[in-house]
Amino acid sequence: MTQNVQVNGSYWLQTAPGGAPRPALAEDLDVDVAVIGAGVAGLSTAWELTRTGRSVAVLEAGRIAAGVTGYTSAKLTVQHTLVYDRLRRTRGPEGARLYARSQSEAIERAAGIVAELGIDCDWETRDAYTYVRDPGRVGEVRAEAAAAKEAGLPASFVTETGLPFPVAGAVKVTGQAQFHPLKYLLALAADLEAHGGRIFEGTTVQGLDEGEPCRVRTEAGATVTARDVVVATHYPIFDRALLFARLSPRRELVVAGTIEADRDVDGMYITPEENTRSVRTAPLDDAGRRLLLVTGEHFTPGTGDTRERFERLAAWADEHFPGVERTHAWATQDIDPTDTVPMAGPLHPGAHHTYVATGFGGWGLSGGMMAGRLLTAQIAGEECAWSGLYDPRRLRTAVREAPALLKTQAEVARHFVGDRLRPAPPVDALPPGEGAVVRAGGDRLAVYRDEEGALHAVSPRCTHLGCLVDFNAAERAWECPCHGSRFATDGTVLEGPATKPLEQRDI
Repeated sequence: MTQNVQVNGSYWLQTAPGGAPRPALAEDLDVDVAVIGAGVAGLSTAWELTRTGRSVAVLEAGRIAAGVTGYTSAKLTVQHTLVYDRLRRTRGPEGARLYARSQSEAIERAAGIVAELGIDCDWETRDAYTYVRDPGRVGEVRAEAAAAKEAGLPASFVTETGLPFPVAGAVKVTGQAQFHPLKYLLALAADLEAHGGRIFEGTTVQGLDEGEPCRVRTEAGATVTARDVVVATHYPIFDRALLFARLSPRRELVVAGTIEADRDVDGMYITPEENTRSVRTAPLDDAGRRLLLVTGEHFTPGTGDTRERFERLAAWADEHFPGVERTHAWATQDIDPTDTVPMAGPLHPGAHHTYVATGFGGWGLSGGMMAGRLLTAQIAGEECAWSGLYDPRRLRTAVREAPALLKTQAEVARHFVGDRLRPAPPVDALPPGEGAVVRAGGDRLAVYRDEEGALHAVSPRCTHLGCLVDFNAAERAWECPCHGSRFATDGTVLEGPATKPLEQRDI
């Protein structure tokens, strides 16, 4: 891999099976359940619901599985960095056990689906490791290994791994998995449709009326009437339980390149050190070569120089895996809850027929599959042992971990006020391929200069809650640092919670 990284797209999206876009919803529709969002959480929920005999409509603003799920590192594991020791302290041993069991059963369910449907998705069993290189942090890793084992996982403390450099210590959890997420989800979608489910792409939802029945309104004016509604849009597009105050967006970068089979690291690895480093490989071709994926450099969207971060990540890959030829570079986005555990359950305290799945904290594959089973059980009126653990209405734990919540809100307030006070560069200072929030005629404008020198101006106010966006030069996108909405240079929505584009402006 080399520096001067050029972002050229997700390997998963580029190697997924092709297919014509599904039609947008063009007329009113009545179903048992409407699922908003067609990532892993939405499609898993919809698939599970069709297996109970319910009629389901999935509404996706873009293409299915092409949002956050299409940019994942695709590790399917119960080992979520250093989570079990924290859960043991904040939720008690039983909370840690429920978390481990729910995530384990989700992965087992996915393995069963792969076998049942005969899905060719490069499924591989791998051990998962969380490692540290700093001897001063070995105590954390030992505590995590003990907590994970106490929670019922096949976990142990080790000092030897398949990485090409020594570690001070690591938690090893055996029998985890990695796969091609889009091959899996596209097969899931096809089976969902074969069982009567319907999927609509290019369908942006902009309104939700809760009642009996519920009504979901789309941007095009169509209405879906449903007894139950599931909001599975990664970051929820509706805030009816103080969710926005309890979630924070985090962006991470990925660089990938080819290695020979004898250089395979034989496992899935992550460290909280060095601003996060995650390593895994995937099968690449018949010659036995593998694709090495290195992830890290997490940051808040709309802050700092993303190009510099890509170069740091590529330099780390060069140092530890010399000679690897880079083939791909992309970025992904995660949503962290302030109190550690994802939110899957009723949308708000008064909800009877609306549900949400969000806050997976970088582990959306197992979390999304878990949410699909949990929400299906709740809609069916069945008991689930871990409903309370994931309940979005759990304000007690949010209060108990108030410092994280207050820090999140302080950052939002700082951006909302401070970004309006920062100096704005002149338009003439923008080189081709760059963008910035500038001042023109007394107003602030978000201006991008394309490679031909033409200027494109939009409002800098995020259409979600009004924070000012900033430009990500590596990915050429406007990003909101408050809640993570992202927009193309022409203002169209790339990622929510915003559902409306940035307004066009003249310059």
